[in-house]
Amino acid sequence: MDIETRRPVDLLPDRNVSTVAKWLADHPGVEVICRDRSLAFAEAGRLGAPNAIHVADRWHIWKNLAEAAEKAVVRHRALLREPQENSSQAVAVPDVSEPAPGTAAGPRRSGRLSDRVRNQHEAVHDLLGQGIGLRVIARQLGLARNTVRRLAHAATADELLVGRRTGRTSILDAYKPYLHQRWSEGCTTARGLFEELRERGYEGGESVVKEYVRKLREAFPHDDPPRRNPSVRDVTSWITRHPDRLDDDQAQQLKAVLARCPELEQTAQHIRAFAELMNNREGRHLGQWIDRVQADDLPALHSFVNGLGQDLDAVVAGLSLRYSSGAVEGHNNKIKMLKRQMFGRANFDLLRKRVLLAA
Repeated sequence: MDIETRRPVDLLPDRNVSTVAKWLADHPGVEVICRDRSLAFAEAGRLGAPNAIHVADRWHIWKNLAEAAEKAVVRHRALLREPQENSSQAVAVPDVSEPAPGTAAGPRRSGRLSDRVRNQHEAVHDLLGQGIGLRVIARQLGLARNTVRRLAHAATADELLVGRRTGRTSILDAYKPYLHQRWSEGCTTARGLFEELRERGYEGGESVVKEYVRKLREAFPHDDPPRRNPSVRDVTSWITRHPDRLDDDQAQQLKAVLARCPELEQTAQHIRAFAELMNNREGRHLGQWIDRVQADDLPALHSFVNGLGQDLDAVVAGLSLRYSSGAVEGHNNKIKMLKRQMFGRANFDLLRKRVLLAA
């Protein structure tokens, strides 16, 4: 492909060294060869166009660096998890006992859900006592109007927590305190709750549990689930991404991870320095960057640096010149489309014609 015009020039039947070298020798005048870091293409370029400048593709260089970053993160994956709280610290334990199947279930007395219901019930009835309407109460408390209506119609908060009205029973009544407990603990999936109830002797259908969980979700939205620990893929992405493209939560988690692992902190610093070098086309400073990396005990980056040394001139040119083989990727996709259109029934000569004429 002519990188200046971004148009295909020819289509070769294979990627063997002899094939590519012969084509270059038959087309003298090539001054710059943009390529990936394949040793076959490097050798073909040296044989067929010995005076040409080789330019390693920046995308492939960065991809190799990202792979090295992932290896570094894997080495320290045990430090990605946030340290647990001191087990000796006092913790609040909900005062809820598991009801025996078939026995009457009393209202829950403590826990985030029950406390919230009692506070909301008290606030609604206080405002009702002042002669304020349901619509205004909903607006003042930030609650849905249906939620306010249910709270207003309930004589006590216990009536809501037990989950049944006078004269009405449900096969789920004996298990509702347990559902309230699991809901306050963060389990809000109807399927999971249904499976837990079955293990405790519940004989009803899943639809009953789903309906009750839906009502809980509408009336008492649960707090945000606890933040999960970052994965290897998360941390690798954050390290190799521009800091301005991280949201506050991602930046905070990355900062915490790097604080727990000085080796990853060094890795992240070197990667950011390489990114600036690449974006600013400062390939002349690559040697200094390599020296700084080799001065630190970073095995993953050392392997990356050793790979750069095998094709150093092309890498320096790729980090310095404006040329890139990125335009080739779009035409590769077009070739795949043309091959699918022919369903394998046409030979290479027809495919070559279609590729060249399509441009």
